[in-house]
Amino acid sequence: MGMNPTSASQGGINRRTFLGQTAMGTLGLLSVAHLLRSEGRLAAAEPAAGSPAVKRAPAQSVICLFQNGGPSQMDLFDPKPFLNRMNGKPYAGKERIESIMNIQQGKLLGTPFQFKRHGRCGMELSEILPRTAQIADQITLIRSMFSDSVCHEASIRQWVGGNTNVVTRPSLGSWLCYGLGSMNANLPAYVVLPDPQGMPVWEAGNWTHSWLPAAYQATPFIAGGATPVLNLKDPEGTLPAARGNQLRYLDRLNRRQLVRYADSSELAARIANFEMAARMQSAIPPVVDLSGEPAAVKKMYGLDNPTTQAYGTRVLLARRLVEQGVRFVGVYHAGQPWDTHSDNAAATKKIAGAVDQPSAALVADLQQRGLLDSTVVLWLGEFGRTPITEGASGRDHSRRGFSMWLAGGGFKKGYVHGTTDEFGYAAVDKPVSFHQLHATLLRALGLDHRNLTFEHEGRLESLTDSEVTRAEVVHELLE
Repeated sequence: MGMNPTSASQGGINRRTFLGQTAMGTLGLLSVAHLLRSEGRLAAAEPAAGSPAVKRAPAQSVICLFQNGGPSQMDLFDPKPFLNRMNGKPYAGKERIESIMNIQQGKLLGTPFQFKRHGRCGMELSEILPRTAQIADQITLIRSMFSDSVCHEASIRQWVGGNTNVVTRPSLGSWLCYGLGSMNANLPAYVVLPDPQGMPVWEAGNWTHSWLPAAYQATPFIAGGATPVLNLKDPEGTLPAARGNQLRYLDRLNRRQLVRYADSSELAARIANFEMAARMQSAIPPVVDLSGEPAAVKKMYGLDNPTTQAYGTRVLLARRLVEQGVRFVGVYHAGQPWDTHSDNAAATKKIAGAVDQPSAALVADLQQRGLLDSTVVLWLGEFGRTPITEGASGRDHSRRGFSMWLAGGGFKKGYVHGTTDEFGYAAVDKPVSFHQLHATLLRALGLDHRNLTFEHEGRLESLTDSEVTRAEVVHELLE
């Protein structure tokens, strides 16, 4: 099946676990949203407040490279000379250091990595991101992000659905597919690429559709596996002619029932499911087959290097999916590799070495193919790390100031937005919340976050309505 046979508790994920965690017992509604909507079979999926579009936007697709665990801003994107000079001394800042352990007592921890200016824009980046440095003139670097929680799951929930509460809300990808629909009738509009070795923290909650119609759930692909989409192939040993007869007979039965129960959206969805699955059987294999990619492109993404091969494979597949009209693609790590509670420097350098080249290659590749203007690339984690030590050399969770970058889709090129204090702890200039990022991203895709709504339990819900006062579009990020 192309999956690691070990159990999830051992760092792998077997077929039964994957099916349970991704809600993919059947292909079902998870991949037919656009088909049902285009044929008028899913009236409940129509926006309750009318068309949310505000303008014709250049951005059409999103690739989210989610960095589970919380990358260390002062080791990657946010140089702090003062912090380095104060290395090993007690923290004496105005802000009390908040962490997962509430208020932590530790010594200041500088970075061992050198920062240099890159590109025409002069963006300062760490030496452990040499490939990202090469695309400095293409990215928007935000150094003043903040979250409302220092807990992994709560902060992920805020990024995914706009709220830290335990009550699950629809993910950004589901909202985008609901608002914009699909661009390819033969492929799912929303695809996620988890690591075959294990699920990310909060598992399938990272791409939940919650109370949006089930049609807007993501379809997980297993990059590099023999079976990229589960339950899509015909049963082994089934002759094509026999399978065709079975499906035609089943279609006749279903349509006979649909005449009797014309208002059954479930039955209509079942029929559409088989139609979509048939098209996917022929459409998906060539998309996920990387053998035809030129050797130079594979090398560009690091597929020739064991350190970058696994991540590079998923990122390259993300580009191919967007190229074929997939609306939203999410790429995830197993577990939380950026969670550097011990030996922060070594752990950060290791994971940076695995993702730097493929991430930068994606931006460069999209640009040379003329796809960067229509695709937004997101590189972010749920929060950052503290400027003081946990234990001897680790960094704890920090929510008040961290970094992320975007590229393409109308975002300002070679631009650095916001600052943190001299320790790299709290955003002090031009702070950006997840709600503001959501509103700005939706604007880049031609959507107004205030009008992208869905009626749920008697009220109009939106991605940002839980914090509407903090969900203003950050126009400085856009060209």
